[in-house]
Amino acid sequence: MSHEAHEQPETPHLDFKGTTPYEDYVKADVLTHLQHTLSDDPGEMVFLVTTQVMELWFTVIVHEWETAAKALREDDVPTAVDALKRSRRELEALNASWKPLSGLTPAQFNSYRGALGEGSGFQSAMYRRMEFLLGDKSTSMLVPHRGAPRVHAELEKALYEPSLYDEVLRLLARRGHAIPEDVLRRDVSRKYEPSAEVEAVWTAVYAGDERDEVARLGETLTDVAELVWRWRNDHLVATRRAMGAKTGTGGSAGVAWLEKRAQKSVFPELWTARSYV
Repeated sequence: MSHEAHEQPETPHLDFKGTTPYEDYVKADVLTHLQHTLSDDPGEMVFLVTTQVMELWFTVIVHEWETAAKALREDDVPTAVDALKRSRRELEALNASWKPLSGLTPAQFNSYRGALGEGSGFQSAMYRRMEFLLGDKSTSMLVPHRGAPRVHAELEKALYEPSLYDEVLRLLARRGHAIPEDVLRRDVSRKYEPSAEVEAVWTAVYAGDERDEVARLGETLTDVAELVWRWRNDHLVATRRAMGAKTGTGGSAGVAWLEKRAQKSVFPELWTARSYV
């Protein structure tokens, strides 16, 4: 063997004048000191960190969907599909975040539930931006954030911008598909409502060439919708297991509210059109 094969790797650079380049980029010291538990229960740390990790995944997914929406406005379907495919993997990671909490018993949750006070997941501004991008708009959901001007402004902007699905339908119209004018000109600050005409368009797309760019976009959107549905169901199951049918923190209806959410389809015509292909 050659002499070079026996050479040991060089020692990595260890001496920095300030913080490490890794710290400068990742801000790990900031991230790992954001956990301030409010009870003596050791299980609260898992709950708090898991929730914070979910917020980070929400942030990444919002970035991907906003990237996809911008690309669709510019008729750049490949870039939109790439962003949506990335979000698919990120949604899988987000959904896996439920695992540390999925086995919580009522007694375990009650041991630190009081620390949440009126805090509740439905108050998450970044999750609300996700929902707005999916077309589930609600002016009333801005109210909890009036005390945080930057957060409120970002949410308000998202409320009055076309959702990801709005951009998809506008693309379809530009491609010659018969999306009705009332759908294209709808008030985008209101929740999207299913349309029989849009359903007919997706039926025609799926009855055509599966290799068509729009058909592949539709399937990628369906993957995203399925993972969002799984997120909602995993949330429902974890909550039901931890607290049964009790009123949720923050005054929500708890499980009853989550059950309603779990029944709603994302990008509805992509699902109903399949019955007619």
